[in-house]
Amino acid sequence: MIPYLNAAYNLARWMTRNEHDAEDVVQEAYMRAFAAVDGFRSDGNGRAWILAIVRNTCLTWLQRNRLKEVVTATNEELDTKADVCLDPEQILIVTSRTDLFKKALEELPLHYREILILREMEGLSYKAIAQISGIPLGTVMSRLTRARKQLQYHVLGMAGKEVPR
Repeated sequence: MIPYLNAAYNLARWMTRNEHDAEDVVQEAYMRAFAAVDGFRSDGNGRAWILAIVRNTCLTWLQRNRLKEVVTATNEELDTKADVCLDPEQILIVTSRTDLFKKALEELPLHYREILILREMEGLSYKAIAQISGIPLGTVMSRLTRARKQLQYHVLGMAGKEVPR
């Protein structure tokens, strides 16, 4: 599982929003994985298996330490913000500023942030994300679409750009 350590840390870092907390979570996740290694099938996807453990460890850690993080936005809030249409040129200009992008990503609800990290930064398939998250494939696709729109909404808002309605 050592080859997946960077991916595990990356996921934990974005979920916890803190480098030190992410290190703690990854350490705990790897200890859990080591204890459960007998349950891992050698023909299985090791990356998906360890990232599922990291995700679950993050969620447990967040519940204990930051209960408000686990609370999700209502569907009404999500629908109003998800209906944003953006000009690709504006997005390219705005997202070139890394600090702005990172801040926008950190402001996303946890369930959107984790889907974006797994897909866009870790390059996992929808199927692997569904397996890691324990949600149906269709839910992965719809959350990813909404997460991308939410991210665009936040980036434009932070850049002082008018968000099209």
